[in-house]
Amino acid sequence: MFPIQRPRRLRSHPQLRRMVRETILTTNDLIYPLFAVPGNGIAKEVKSMPGVYQLSVDKIVEEAKEVYDLGIPAIILFGIPEDKDADATGAWHDCGIVQKAATAVKESVPDLIVIADTCLCEYTSHGHCGYLQVGDLTGRVLNDPTLELLQKTAVSQAKAGADIIAPSGMMDGFVYAIRTALDEAGFQDTPILSYAAKYASAYYGPFRDAAESTPQFGDRRTYQMDPGNSREAIKEIELDIAEGADMLMVKPALAYMDIIWRVKEASNLPVAAYNVSGEYSMIKAAALNGWIDEERVVMETLTGFKRAGADLILTYHAKDAARWLR
Repeated sequence: MFPIQRPRRLRSHPQLRRMVRETILTTNDLIYPLFAVPGNGIAKEVKSMPGVYQLSVDKIVEEAKEVYDLGIPAIILFGIPEDKDADATGAWHDCGIVQKAATAVKESVPDLIVIADTCLCEYTSHGHCGYLQVGDLTGRVLNDPTLELLQKTAVSQAKAGADIIAPSGMMDGFVYAIRTALDEAGFQDTPILSYAAKYASAYYGPFRDAAESTPQFGDRRTYQMDPGNSREAIKEIELDIAEGADMLMVKPALAYMDIIWRVKEASNLPVAAYNVSGEYSMIKAAALNGWIDEERVVMETLTGFKRAGADLILTYHAKDAARWLR
């Protein structure tokens, strides 16, 4: 009698569905982003990202302990300096905010992996990811001089205790430059998680509130990728692999699952997906209005990233997801 094949047989019981589930999300897949600011006792909520805070170093340490206790293996640190300048001094200074936070976390929670976002936009007075030509109001970053700043930043972060360096500025040759600098400084064993395919995306809006990194003029389209391109992503990851990247990242994630899949198929390196601020804020806003079931939508979204090929997921939902997974 037709049909002989009845796929619904394997969906008939919760335990049976668990047994045949193809993609399993665990806390091991999660990385939690944190925003460090100067001062003490500061926990300032980001208006466009409910539940996400700018935190002073003491509060970062408290958060890191909670993250570790939840079974999340890693955090990634972003910094908002007290002062900004054209040389992005706060990014590479030994007393920079990310450096202070990294040291404090490693002293308090030594087994938690600390990833340092290695970029300059939060630290420059103009909000772009490197040096600009004097008088240039287009935002066209000078590539090769900026590499020197990224080298100084990466070495400083590694000295402060960062376990992984994650360059995100999309400068040509940044992986090779950073790898060379780390090796020469004695950090041969410090891995690089490259933002290999980072798109010029409107989904970053709330992050720029959190990191206070909105460009003062122009945009980032001369260095971040065009959203319509997928073959270019493969070109970018191939270059980063050749330059010494240990892991690759696709950013954003939600509208770029096809890119996650293509990157996973094209390489044998671990692939990270960044579930960015705009993706987070859309879900939070809908949930706060009672329009969606937040837990189900979050878990379905994160599972989708993993199904697409992500080995690691950077997400502001990480703590909630870890609790729900328990």
